[in-house]
Amino acid sequence: METPPTATSADAAAQPAARSVHYGRRKVRVGRVVSDKPNKTIVVAIERVVMHPLYKKPYRRTTKVMAHDEYNQCRVGDIVKIVEWRPLSRRKRWMLVEILQRSHQLGEGEAL
Repeated sequence: METPPTATSADAAAQPAARSVHYGRRKVRVGRVVSDKPNKTIVVAIERVVMHPLYKKPYRRTTKVMAHDEYNQCRVGDIVKIVEWRPLSRRKRWMLVEILQRSHQLGEGEAL
């Protein structure tokens, strides 16, 4: 009986490099789709936690940005990765990179 071939160190080193994508100095953000009404456009809510300067209590800040979705593949509730892009319209300056998690895959009450 033959054993399956094992990956060499050269193959293991090449795999992560193939997956990593560099966007230069462009910002990359992860957020939740809150609207997909406009054609080829999604509205993404990016949530971040900041510390209050005086009371030192963390609280959430949400920023909503419009991103280009060329194939209208996103739905409300999807977790997506977006990258900063050239201005595509008056308010649209982000581009969809990938859908990290579909909304139907999220459980009830599960948050970002």
